[in-house]
Amino acid sequence: MKILQLLTRHPILSHRQTLVPSIRFGALGQVGSKWCFCTHSEDPELKDFMEYMDSLKNYEKLGVPRGAGTDSEDGFDLGRMRRLMERLGNPQSKFKAVHIAGTKGKGSTAAFLSNILRAEGYSVGCYSSPHIQTIRERMSLGRFGEPVSAKTLNSLFLQIKKTLDQAMQHENGCMTHFEVLTAVALTLFAQENVDIAVIEAGLGGARDATNIISSSELAASVITTIGEEHLAALGGSLESIAMAKSGIIKHGCPLVLGGPFLPHIERILRDKALSMASPVVSASDAGNRSTVKGISMLNSRPCQTCDLIIQVERDFKLFIELLDVKLCMLGNHQLQNAATAACAALCLHNQGWRISDGSIRAGLERAFLLGRSQFLTQKETEALGLHGATVLLDGAHTKESANALVNTIRMIFPEAPLALVVAMASDKDHVGFAREFLSVSKYKQAEFCGGLERPNSDFTTFRQVDS
Repeated sequence: MKILQLLTRHPILSHRQTLVPSIRFGALGQVGSKWCFCTHSEDPELKDFMEYMDSLKNYEKLGVPRGAGTDSEDGFDLGRMRRLMERLGNPQSKFKAVHIAGTKGKGSTAAFLSNILRAEGYSVGCYSSPHIQTIRERMSLGRFGEPVSAKTLNSLFLQIKKTLDQAMQHENGCMTHFEVLTAVALTLFAQENVDIAVIEAGLGGARDATNIISSSELAASVITTIGEEHLAALGGSLESIAMAKSGIIKHGCPLVLGGPFLPHIERILRDKALSMASPVVSASDAGNRSTVKGISMLNSRPCQTCDLIIQVERDFKLFIELLDVKLCMLGNHQLQNAATAACAALCLHNQGWRISDGSIRAGLERAFLLGRSQFLTQKETEALGLHGATVLLDGAHTKESANALVNTIRMIFPEAPLALVVAMASDKDHVGFAREFLSVSKYKQAEFCGGLERPNSDFTTFRQVDS
């Protein structure tokens, strides 16, 4: 994910940076009596772990090879991941899991669902990627969802390092950063005796390192959206992307669809589920209704008040009516993610998991993620020297997410003047992103510049011209 800082009410600057484990993101910190943005570094206790991880091939930095996410000869070798997990004692078999894939919305849906389960009192392991400030964010634990401590992570690393070294030697040095980190996370969840894990796929689904969860371990699969991202890595078309992501569907396990999808794309997903005898629940079914009723302030930040009604008749009979839910994660797209998470929670309830309507409401309202429609506090904006400005951080970097961001801004600040500087990796659709802003806003000029290699940032500058 990338971070975009968007500032409104004044002609101001925003900045967006590709985040990878070896690049530190500026975090707000206190130095003496003053607040300032400072470079974040990992805990010194993780020095050996970070050096080990940084020595591995990291496709988040390098870009994903063509066809790597497809279920073909060009795809990642999932057998390599299975062999590593066998060496570690197959820790993924020691807990139930919800596996979430999708072009957009999977991280937010994972956050919503994890918080619902925690609100019910379950000990939850949540694995997501990438991170903002520390790699520990990718592995949250327990009933409060705190990132794994540096001490616990380092202790686990030292415990399994010999096994990792043996696997690396056996695989001729081909283990990747994401494969090893996924193995570490699943081993951590097993050692911490989580009640359930919520696992976000990295790329695609079929050949993703997280797809070593078997049908006996899977409580439900979730596919949030299908869009044109990582096209080359996932086969070059929406259809091939849908096929790749449908690889997380397991025999007899419920599939929750977010959507909405193009009809022929949804048919691909439903046909795969049918072939796997998997019941399907869709958050976009006609019987489901979700509405943003208004915007208010909560703890100095905007929140949206929503009604959420789910009434499913096909495959499962599910129902919940939640009125006046206050979501800290903003936009219609986040309401759709919340509906998807609620459908997943209801599926778990249908399987015998203890999940009340009150816990679903509480979990949705507590959910929050850095860099997803995140408004800085007054103290944080003043630390930037932007007195009186409003600062919004969001990770949009596709034309679809740009559209969602524009709609969110228009909903909250319909008349506010604003200016952006957007930076994203060079393999992203900069023009498609820019067109979404230019087509629905008052921007009159766009400038592009940037490096040729993916780790560098490309900057898009929008300037508002007074009429």
